[in-house]
Amino acid sequence: MPRKVLAICFWAICPLLHSAYEAPEDKEDIFASRVCPAFLVFDSAAFLSDMTIELPCHCKPEETHSVVWYYQKQVGSMNTKVLTDFEGTTVVESSKVGRGSDLRSRFSIRLFSLLIFRAQKADSGHYICGTASGEFFYGYDVDVQEVRQVLFPWSVKQRTQVQEAEPLSIKAEKFQVFTRYEPWSKCDRCDVRGEQMRGGLCYVKSIYLHVRYQRESDTEAPCGSSAVPQQFGLSGSGYGAKLEVRNCHTPCPPKPTTSPERQALLKFLEFDDRSPSGVTIHFHSHPTGSDLVMTCPGAKPQYAVAWDKGSAPLHRSQYMEGLNKTSRVFIDTGHHLHFRPVRLEDKGSYFCWLQGELAAEIRLGVYLRLGRLRQIWDPESVHALKLYLLATLASLLCFSSL
Repeated sequence: MPRKVLAICFWAICPLLHSAYEAPEDKEDIFASRVCPAFLVFDSAAFLSDMTIELPCHCKPEETHSVVWYYQKQVGSMNTKVLTDFEGTTVVESSKVGRGSDLRSRFSIRLFSLLIFRAQKADSGHYICGTASGEFFYGYDVDVQEVRQVLFPWSVKQRTQVQEAEPLSIKAEKFQVFTRYEPWSKCDRCDVRGEQMRGGLCYVKSIYLHVRYQRESDTEAPCGSSAVPQQFGLSGSGYGAKLEVRNCHTPCPPKPTTSPERQALLKFLEFDDRSPSGVTIHFHSHPTGSDLVMTCPGAKPQYAVAWDKGSAPLHRSQYMEGLNKTSRVFIDTGHHLHFRPVRLEDKGSYFCWLQGELAAEIRLGVYLRLGRLRQIWDPESVHALKLYLLATLASLLCFSSL
C-alpha cells in the first residue's frame, strides 16, 4: 500500500466523492499486477494540443476496486480538480467538446484510464490516480504543447533556415533545447495523393533535471515539464511543438468480398447502411451561423486521418489550421474538421479516412435557425435580396414591354 502524500492535502475539500470506475469482482484485475512506488513519482509525458490523451492508472492495490483522478497545476497546490464522472460509464463524444470548455467537460474514465479530449496547453499539469479516501497510486506530469510551426514539402528553404538558426537560440550553459520527432504516420489516403505527418515535441537536455519525475532518459524532459528547473526560464518562452507534412502515395489493400447470398440477405433485411463507396453512413444536421467540429468515427490519437468533401480532398496543405488566419473551414492538429461558422454551402457528403482506408461518410444537412434576427450581410439575406431584385427587375421589364 503506498503512503499518503502529505503535500497533497486536497481530499479535505471534497469529502463526498464517488468512485470513477469500479472493476467487476469476477474479472481478473490486470492493473493490480504492477507494484506501486512507495513514494509518489510522476511520469513525464508530452503531447500535441487538440489530441486525445489517455493516462492509464498503471498500478493499484488488488483490494482497491475503484479509482478517482485528481488534477493539480503544481504539486502541493490547494487548487485541485477532482475528475470523476460518478459512474465510470459516461462516454464523451470529442466532436461535441469545445476547445475552450473546462477540463471537467472534456474527460472520460474508462477502465481506470483517464481520457482527455482535445487537450489544450492549459491542461498541462499533474494528474494523479488514487482513491476518494486520499490514497495515491500513480502520477503523470503532462506537458501539452501547441504547434508553433508547420512545415510542408515546398518549404525546404524555410526549413533549412530554421534548422540553421536553431542551435544558436536553444543552446545554453546548463541545458539544451531540441526537437524530438515522432515516426511518420501512415499515408492518410490510398490510390490517390495523400499526406503523412509527424510531430516534433520540444525537449530539454540537462543534468540538472528534477529526480522526482520519471523519464525515458535521465537527462531529457519535455520543455514544459516540472522536472525542468524554473531557473532555466522556459516557462514563458516561445518554445513549442512542430509539425511536418509530406506527400505520399500508396495502393489500397484488397477489399474483402461478400458472398452473393450474404448480399441478398442484407438487402432483404434492409440492413445495409453503407454508401456506394462501401463505408458506413452517418447523418448530422446543423443550423447555420453556429460553429461545428466533426470527428471521424472510430478515430484514435495515433491514427492518420484525412477528409474529403465529395470527391474533393481537403489536404492539410490547404486547410491546415493557421495557414490562413481568415479560414472558415480548417483541420486542427487533432484531425478535427472545423466550420466557423456553418453556412448553407457546407451541406453535402464528407468522407473521412483512417490509416489510409476510407472509413465513413458523414452527410451534413444545414438548415436555417428559426427565430434568429437576420443581418443584412448574412449569406442567406444576401441570397434573398438578390432573388428579390431579380424578380423586381423582371416585373419592370414585363411592364415596360406592354
